Amino acid sequence: MERRELEYFLAIAEHGSFTAAAQALHVAQPSLSHAIRNLEHELGGKVFHRLPHGVALTAAGEALVEPARQVMRDLSTASASVRRVLGLSAGRLDVVAQTTLAVDPLAELIGAFLRAHPKVAVTVSDPELGADVTGTVRAGECELGMVDTEQSIDDLANVVLRGREILAVLPPGSAPERKTLSRSELSTLDWVTTPRGTATRAVIEDMVGANGPAVAVETTHHAMVVPLVLAGAGATLLPQLMARDAAARGAVVLPLRPRVIRRGVLFWRPGPLSPAAAEFVRMVGASAEPRRR
Repeated sequence: MERRELEYFLAIAEHGSFTAAAQALHVAQPSLSHAIRNLEHELGGKVFHRLPHGVALTAAGEALVEPARQVMRDLSTASASVRRVLGLSAGRLDVVAQTTLAVDPLAELIGAFLRAHPKVAVTVSDPELGADVTGTVRAGECELGMVDTEQSIDDLANVVLRGREILAVLPPGSAPERKTLSRSELSTLDWVTTPRGTATRAVIEDMVGANGPAVAVETTHHAMVVPLVLAGAGATLLPQLMARDAAARGAVVLPLRPRVIRRGVLFWRPGPLSPAAAEFVRMVGASAEPRRR
């Protein structure tokens, strides 16, 4: 089978129809139909159910999706390796990360990486839920991932990142006599948080304990958390860098007693990486303790 056939197959699977895939790829629809017929002939079975308003994957098609993604990624890696040797291109780096980790430490790490490799094109995506991050990497949809260390990544190569201190962020005017907050005091607060499975929610639940946090506002909009705290809706917990930004906007920021340090993990599927990803992993690993399995 040809690369073009797999590319067309994945585009149709993603967009749900031949018409939408043809528009996304800027090719004629008959070209897609011809390529898929060839692919199905080579495989000996149908990969799509043709429906009145689109397509659906057959069982054979579902089995093909992940291998096809990996083939496309391997071909891209091989091409990037050759281009790097020839000095024609610096390639691309794609990372999927939870929001808080994307802000800190990923933004700083990417900045340092681009200072050394300014021609690399970087894409950062954010499914937010930890399971979605790991699933995206396992499925070959993204090359590198970053989650909180609480996530299960035993089947993936990984490196543990430097720790980040977590601080309490409270509405303006809160706790005027306080310089720190204990874990027991956290259980008395109302909370602004993101949904279960997100990094922010996991930290709050870990700190508050068995009875769980009294959630005043739950929002999928991470950018809304600090404005809600500033408006007096409740408290939240954030890494030091994000907490410092909230303090500059008027929030009360207090360290926790004892201190709370969380570590993220950068991870990838076992096997060869693209040149850009391999260099990024090398750079991150130089300042962190590697933990490969």
